[in-house]
Parts: sequence; structure tokens; C-alpha cells
Amino acid sequence: MAATVAVIVAAVLGILAVGGYDTPRALAALWNGAFGSTYAVLSATLVRATPLLFVGLSVGLAFRAGVLNIGAEGQLLAGAATAVAVGLWVGGLPPLVALPMVLGAGAIAGAIWAGIAGFLKVRFGVLEVISTLMLNFVATSVVSWLIRGPLQEPTRIYPQTLELAPSVHMPTLIAGHRLHLGFPLAIVLAVTVWWFLTHTAAGFRVRVVGASVRAASSAGGVNTARTAALVFLASGALAGLGGASEATGVTFALYEGISPGYGYSAIAVALLARLHPLAIILTALLFGALEAGAAAMQRDANVPSVLAAVVEALIVLGVLAFNHARTRGQRA
Repeated sequence: MAATVAVIVAAVLGILAVGGYDTPRALAALWNGAFGSTYAVLSATLVRATPLLFVGLSVGLAFRAGVLNIGAEGQLLAGAATAVAVGLWVGGLPPLVALPMVLGAGAIAGAIWAGIAGFLKVRFGVLEVISTLMLNFVATSVVSWLIRGPLQEPTRIYPQTLELAPSVHMPTLIAGHRLHLGFPLAIVLAVTVWWFLTHTAAGFRVRVVGASVRAASSAGGVNTARTAALVFLASGALAGLGGASEATGVTFALYEGISPGYGYSAIAVALLARLHPLAIILTALLFGALEAGAAAMQRDANVPSVLAAVVEALIVLGVLAFNHARTRGQRA
């Protein structure tokens, strides 16, 4: 992790230097935006880390089984859209009834959206990399249609839904801050996924299939197609739950841009953690801090917030290059 932080710092310094920005001012804004105060930590860094943790777990679980699910962004959007739709319908129910219904609906929607790609792979042999990526764009278009059509607020002025009723708002953990119940829920899920992978027979099958489909099928007697399909659904459910958490804990409505690309950032989160569920907690926090700090840099130092996306891309390339070099070294 220390090496990772060093790489990120070096990347940020390099980009700031090349761009000709005021580096001390930008770094101060980056730190203050991520860790400079209690509010920065509890209302910015941890809040941004929450969806990254949900979706990072989604990507990590899928990749562990050799399922290249690149569609977490679309599954997150499906979960958010469904959660808002159900939330608008059950808003009059008590919170202990309404909120679980909304979160469950989001998880189911994410699983169904992932299941489309799973069906295409099993029935027609469509590569999941292609189908999940294309379904991201479909999900974006569906959200755009919903907020300008059946779910648009009654005045038809703004391209968004009505705000969710308080009964389906995710409870905040500390008064005066934005951190909500979704964060500890994501932590619990990370521990649960780790326990599942390391302490259950089903988790062992997932890891075996990810290591070698042929060996799992011929020597291990594992139904690889069934295992991959179930992982696909579970991965989609995690991403959909992340979307529902964001809708009920942060935005309280559905609109375009509800996700600034969490599904794509989560790929970097999972790869940097080497797909380990507990390590994903740390990398999600790291990326949450980076994105919170990047927003502060844009506000206080006039540095474009897309710096975070550039750094994330460099991290992905670095991880892939390192893994490739290590694999070649082992073969040699």
C-alpha cells in the first residue's frame, strides 16, 4: 500500500508539473479536500468511497471467477433507477419496511442487468467484456429516458425525479455529516465476501474456476458455467446495491450523472487490491480520498477534477504492466 501511495503521489506531482499548475497550492487543496477536517473525511472522502467499495467488490468477485464484468457502471445505474422508482412508490411506508424494499429492489435490478450479459454469453457465446460494456451505454440511455418520461418530476421542468421521501433515506451515522449507513453496510459485505471466498466450498469453486476453467471442469468436477452464472448475478447485485445506496444516501433522486463513473473507477479499485475483498476496503478509501481531493483542487486551485480519472487510468496501466512483467518473469 505504501508503494501504491508513492506511485499516486508521483503521478499527481507529474501531472501538476506538466500542466503548469501551482503545485503547493494544488497539493494543499488536495489534502484539505480529503483529510483537512472532520467534515472532509466524513462528508467527502468516506461518502465517495462508499459506492467505490460496493462496486469494487462487484468487480473483484467477478474477476476472481474469471468473469470479466466491465458492466458495473450499468448495473449500478440499474440499481439506482429501480431503487428510486420503488422508493417513490413505497415512500409512505415505515422506514424499517420501505428502506429494505428499496435496497433489495436495487440489488435485484443490478443482478438482472448482469444476467442479461450472462444469458448472452451462455446462449450465444457473446463475450462478457463486450456485452457488459455495451449495456453500460444502454443503462445510461434508459436513465435519460426515465427522467424525461415516466419518472420525471410533475412540473416537467427539470430532468430528474421527485426527491425520495425521508422514510427511504439512508440514515446518517453522525449528525451534521453526510456519511450514511451504506458505508458500514459495504464494510460488512466486504468481510462477508472474503469469508465466502476463503471459508466455503462454493467460494473455493469460485476461486478454482477463476484460476483455470479447464482444470476446474475436468479435474475438479465443477460446473463452471453454473458457477460463472451465479457469480455474474452476485456481482450485479453488489453493483446494484451500490447504486441504491447512492440514491438513498446521497442524491435522494435520479438524474443524469448520478454516477460520475464509479463503475469504471471500481475496476482500478479492484485491480489495485489484487481482487482481495478486504484490500478493496483500503483501495476504495484511497480512491475516495483522491476524488474528494480532486474536487477540492478544482474548487480552490483551478485544477480540473479530471486529474483523478487520469491518475486512476495510470494506476490501472501500471498494475497491468506489473502483472504482465511478473508473469513473464515466472515463466522465464
